[in-house]
Amino acid sequence: MSATAKKKAPMPADILARKGGEPLVCLTAYSTPIARLTDPHCDLVLVGDSVGMVLHGLESTLGVTMDMMIMHGRAVRRGLEHALMVMDMPFGSYEESPEQAFRNAAELMRETGAGAVKLEGGVEMEETIRFLTSRSIPVMAHIGLTPQAINTLGGYKVQGRGDDRARVMADAEAVTRAGAFSVVLEKVPASLSDEITAAIPIPTIGIGASAGCDGQILVVDDMLGLFTAFKPKFAKRYGELGQAADEAIAAYAAEVRARSFPAPEHVFGDAAPEAKT
Repeated sequence: MSATAKKKAPMPADILARKGGEPLVCLTAYSTPIARLTDPHCDLVLVGDSVGMVLHGLESTLGVTMDMMIMHGRAVRRGLEHALMVMDMPFGSYEESPEQAFRNAAELMRETGAGAVKLEGGVEMEETIRFLTSRSIPVMAHIGLTPQAINTLGGYKVQGRGDDRARVMADAEAVTRAGAFSVVLEKVPASLSDEITAAIPIPTIGIGASAGCDGQILVVDDMLGLFTAFKPKFAKRYGELGQAADEAIAAYAAEVRARSFPAPEHVFGDAAPEAKT
């Protein structure tokens, strides 16, 4: 099947069924135009809380609100036909209790048309994930480096090295028991990522993990070269659109200052052109 061929949008159960099969292609999106570009090529599109840093200039994801997620989720939904849309639950929207998590997850899905939500945490979120999945809220889990917990993790550090391997493995087992249909492994050593992928029956989605994961995800602005505030080691650049945009804007500015834009073909005369007969 070609990249642009029509395909039915997968559901969480379809993603789960891909365990051990063809790798899952996942990207973030925050707007309708980007959603339309990712849709023909991706199995899953995540409306990530990374939108706070990428589009709103925040220093971390902690300032992202439900209203922000709903606004961007609605925009992405308008651009998708073929990929499963998953919504990140923002910081403070699910940690208090399973009941709080259900109310906010239900609102995100109802207001955006998403097919699932994603939340961060392992063992400590097992009860919450089970509560959601038993009430028809599909959950993608997220363990390893969890950006909403950077203040307790001590920054954006690799998780699962040395004695910490057992903790990350326990997190993977916990979210699996709770009913998550997949799990993101972020900044987890490749050997541990492979061990987790072999040990659990749900797909692993790597970001800074291993090529052996069941799928991969990147922040779309990272891989396109649009977000340049910093460049994680795992964020391979597949384009340099930021540089191209800078050059285009510089050319426009130069032409405006030189009065070479607008040129005659960009302006209107006093008389309308005669209609051709």
